[in-house]
Amino acid sequence: MIIVMKPGATRDEIDHVMEKIESIGLVSHPIFGTRRTVIAAIGDKHGRNLDDIEAASGVERVVPILAPYKMASLEVHEEKSTVKVNGFAFGGKKIGVIAGPCTIEDEKTTVETAEFVKSVGAVALRGGAYKPRTSPYSFQGLEELGLKYLAKAREKTGLAVVTEVISAKYVGLVSKYADVLQIGARNMQNFLLLKAVGDQEKPVLLKRGMSATLDEFLFAAEYILSRGNQNVILCERGIRTFENHTRNTVSIATIPSLRLRTHLPVIVDPSHSTGHSNLVSPVSMAAVAAGADGIIVEVHPRPEEALVDGAQSLDFPAFEKMMVQIARIAEAVDRTA
Repeated sequence: MIIVMKPGATRDEIDHVMEKIESIGLVSHPIFGTRRTVIAAIGDKHGRNLDDIEAASGVERVVPILAPYKMASLEVHEEKSTVKVNGFAFGGKKIGVIAGPCTIEDEKTTVETAEFVKSVGAVALRGGAYKPRTSPYSFQGLEELGLKYLAKAREKTGLAVVTEVISAKYVGLVSKYADVLQIGARNMQNFLLLKAVGDQEKPVLLKRGMSATLDEFLFAAEYILSRGNQNVILCERGIRTFENHTRNTVSIATIPSLRLRTHLPVIVDPSHSTGHSNLVSPVSMAAVAAGADGIIVEVHPRPEEALVDGAQSLDFPAFEKMMVQIARIAEAVDRTA
């Protein structure tokens, strides 16, 4: 449930309510809004008496939460959240574009790509240093060396780095180099990993699992939020269906559906969802029109030479054209790009 504090409630009153919540074995999470503060009481409430909290000084009302995911729900956090990444706010009026190669191959290509995507408006650089692959014989990434190349590109361009962490044991290492920790589709329900990224402060980009329902997706976000990390960006990247004309099936309706359920920013991955570079721009435009807060897209200077996923990567001219196209769509829906 949530405890809605009166407008103007003092910090002492808020702290007192939080102490009352925690004294009965629940976890308290304050959410400081522009007009008032609400406090979420998280945990198993069976046999716990919260009735006397409503009588505490500064409390306006106590409201049960109907959504099964508490912290991710609009019931707890009515205002749309923004997640700051290197000064850029995902979830604000401006559409955020994250772009870069699928996997980090070498320093030259990484820096070359970073410099170009920044020059045409990207706000962050993506790239995989650790690559979970279906086949054990496929390229697995450069690991820490790849992280160092990403850091070098950030040093030269100022772009934030978004890269995947594949195991709880790597969270500390990847956090040394990355600005945003990505949880890939295969790890959406790796609960130990979700808890580990929830225990640190860097923003988390959470991708939807390839067979996950929206409720399961939001429960995964809840794992992170409930550990104290409120900086979560949701990423729709398509799910597995019977269709074979695309790599995955992306439902644009997912974006407004999430909008009705959660306050968290939502972005779309048109590269993994389609698997074909000629479909990336149309899906990106559709996503922006439907209310997405950003796009994460694969860009490579020479896609035909890419070690991984060249078929779904945009070359530089195609990416520049896509940025112009989504800017037009953004303007039509009262946003900017």
